[in-house]
Amino acid sequence: MSLPAGLTPLLSQQELETYYDVSDWTVLQWIKAGMPVEPMRGTGTQKANRRFDLNEVKAWHAEQSQLAATA
Repeated sequence: MSLPAGLTPLLSQQELETYYDVSDWTVLQWIKAGMPVEPMRGTGTQKANRRFDLNEVKAWHAEQSQLAATA
């Protein structure tokens, strides 16, 4: 089943950690550095309530790589 045009699935923090093969600590450092995050309402831990647009995260990583290359 695919999503309607214009809709992008949001990943949980655990899914993002799996996608990039990194720890939760690394994702927290990325968030502190300005990586886009979509807070979700609900009960549970803050980690469980975060969602990430993979396209925005990829764009943020590309921008960070460019900034590092020109520094």
